[in-house]
Amino acid sequence: MHFTVITPTHNREQFLPEAVASVQATVTAPLDISFDHLICENACTDGTQAWLTAHPQDRLRHQSSATKLLPGPARNLLIRTTAPETWLVPLDDDDLLLQRAIYHYAAQIQTHPGRPWLVADFLRVDEERRYLPSEDYYAWQFDSPTDMLRAIFRAEHFIQGNVCYSRQLFDEVGGYDEELRMAEDLDLYVRFLLAGHLPVICPHLSHLHRFHRANVSIGVDAAKHGADLQVIYDKYADQLQKLGIERP
Repeated sequence: MHFTVITPTHNREQFLPEAVASVQATVTAPLDISFDHLICENACTDGTQAWLTAHPQDRLRHQSSATKLLPGPARNLLIRTTAPETWLVPLDDDDLLLQRAIYHYAAQIQTHPGRPWLVADFLRVDEERRYLPSEDYYAWQFDSPTDMLRAIFRAEHFIQGNVCYSRQLFDEVGGYDEELRMAEDLDLYVRFLLAGHLPVICPHLSHLHRFHRANVSIGVDAAKHGADLQVIYDKYADQLQKLGIERP
């Protein structure tokens, strides 16, 4: 069983070394699994490219894009270099993967054969990695993909980078939308659900999500999230309406 951590990065020299170090610290024993870390250096204008070149590490590969890609195509670029049997773990360039996250995903995959994606919990920290009490994220258990879709489009539940999914499922639904500027991850997970795949809810923490002044999601309030949901709903309106899911 092989896992690949996927990280597009743009001008995150301040945080990227810690994200890389967190993946390098992964411990998978006693399971017989392997992992690597792919980084898309996405038209950086700071010292990110120089840092990556100066710090080669085992299990770390990076490639560069001369023009700044949206998150969807940046992730697709990396994923399309992986083997068909790979399990994929997205990690933002300012977050930290927990040391046993991949181990726990692998254990759950073994416990739930045939289930192609998993969702875990995560914690939020500030810019200096200090824990933010009462800001934890906890995944909900649903009885069916339709129930989960209904909660998503009611803005009652969301999913971020706290997931692991198979390359086969990624290919089945067509990968990340390359036109969306925001919520491309939620759009992908909506297609997982529309394909009939309910995630395994994992009883572990996947990562530390860092809040800071330059977060990509700065300014995404309830109104902006609602607007993103409208865009996604409109893409799949026929399928969603057949399931009885109302427009957000």
